Amino acid sequence: MVVIMKRGFTPEQMEEAVRVMEAGGVKVMVSKGAETTILGAEGNAEGIDREKLSLLPGVERVMRVTEPYKKANRKYHPEDTVIDLGGGALVGGEKLAVIAGPCSVESEEQIVGVARAVKASGAAALRGGAFKPRTSPYSFQGMGNDGIRLLQQARAATGLPIVTEIMSTDNVEMFEMCVDVIQVGARNMQNFDLLKQLGKTTKPILLKRGLSSTIEEWLMSAEYIMAGGNEKVILCERGIRTFETFTRNTLDLSAVLAVKQLSHLPVVVDPSHACGKAWMVERMSLAAVAAGADGLIVEVHNDPKNALCDGAQSITPEQFDSLMGRLHTLAPCVGRKA
Repeated sequence: MVVIMKRGFTPEQMEEAVRVMEAGGVKVMVSKGAETTILGAEGNAEGIDREKLSLLPGVERVMRVTEPYKKANRKYHPEDTVIDLGGGALVGGEKLAVIAGPCSVESEEQIVGVARAVKASGAAALRGGAFKPRTSPYSFQGMGNDGIRLLQQARAATGLPIVTEIMSTDNVEMFEMCVDVIQVGARNMQNFDLLKQLGKTTKPILLKRGLSSTIEEWLMSAEYIMAGGNEKVILCERGIRTFETFTRNTLDLSAVLAVKQLSHLPVVVDPSHACGKAWMVERMSLAAVAAGADGLIVEVHNDPKNALCDGAQSITPEQFDSLMGRLHTLAPCVGRKA
């Protein structure tokens, strides 16, 4: 349930509305926008006297919310959320946020070199995997703590905030101290123990959609993090598993529109994992922006043919620079800046 307050309501009128809601056995979340103030009921709202609530002088209307997610719901928070990635880089605002870097950190020369290149082209943040979930146990699993250290060196050299994937609750404390944005991969989207722990952190969380997850399941995973106290969640559409085998996954751009309708959280798109083919990345990136995405997360490698992980879907720094140039042309057409 949400209560929309009238314009010009008094503090006393809001206090009375909150009192009536709390008497019904719920906690009340207050969302103050530029023009609208909304009171959201957290918990079972069946005990609230809706008629009494709707007749209070400061109340405009009372709405029932059927979706199970509350904090992530646009009805509770009508205005778009803008999240600071660190260093003033924002995602969710007018300016597109492009996160770029290699699938895996491989060496100091590689990660620092790529970081400098993508920054020069206009990237807002650097991505790089230190701990890698791989389908095969025999594939490269990442450099672990050494990879985190190299990402920090790249951040020191460029000023770019760093984004990297967490694999285990054991690493939450270290990630809180060492990285700027914590990424939850598709395979961990419903690792609820991990999501609960991340709810206690202060860092932005980039939450990738699961391979076969519905939009509601995705938003409910965001709700786990937000219910724990961390409301800085960025949603990432990275392709879903379908019957098609030509591409690595199927990029669901309709999900961008759906989520923007249902939630106030920012949405970015990962065309690299969605397609699995480097030659598709630029066009799918442009399509994602046209569909309303707040940003992109793109795999960029200095030597894709010899990459230890996902070289086939990685573009070169030169190709990334071309992509950023095309984004500069497209962005104003969809009310954005690049």
